[in-house]
Amino acid sequence: MYSTEPEDKKQFRQEFDRFYGRFAKLYDWTVKIFPVWRNWISQAIPHIVGPKVLEVSFGTGYLLTQYANNFETCGIDYNWELTCIAKRNLEANHVQAAIQQADIEHLPYRAETFNTVVNTMAFSGCPNGRRAMAEIYRVLQGNGRFVLIDINYPENRNWVGMKLARFWASTGDIIRDMGQLFSQAKFHYVEKEVGGFGTVHLYVATKIG
Repeated sequence: MYSTEPEDKKQFRQEFDRFYGRFAKLYDWTVKIFPVWRNWISQAIPHIVGPKVLEVSFGTGYLLTQYANNFETCGIDYNWELTCIAKRNLEANHVQAAIQQADIEHLPYRAETFNTVVNTMAFSGCPNGRRAMAEIYRVLQGNGRFVLIDINYPENRNWVGMKLARFWASTGDIIRDMGQLFSQAKFHYVEKEVGGFGTVHLYVATKIG
């Protein structure tokens, strides 16, 4: 049922990067116009603890505008166009965050830097889930949190949710066994379905040790 990891990870990343580069402005307006998306990703905010927070794959920065001023916040996104739009959105909302273009699989931060790492609706676009999870683990302090919101199958396997999840997978997103990934990376986690007929899942994972 779960997706297989892409064999050509470089090509997978390039295709996602081209897509988001081409539709960056449309993506920005979609997030701003449709409340359902904002409601989904905003459910990460109550689980963020500081003082130091990193958001990976921040897109056009909507979630950053909602919490970043409360912490010492950094952010990275792989796509240059999204990063530029996010900087403009932060400036327009008078929000301070040190954001840059970078790769989730090679985070430009020292080990044990952050209290929380946040990722919303983007981990399924990482070509190497284990590598990305290991990097997030590396930059978290002991007992730090990884707050993740992403697509997965509904626990009750309702037909609408299953169709939605399969649609996401058909567009290229990788639906993974997140429990296995968290266990391999030495995270304890709790999971909750927060929308999309059970397809949008919130994970709050705590670094062991």
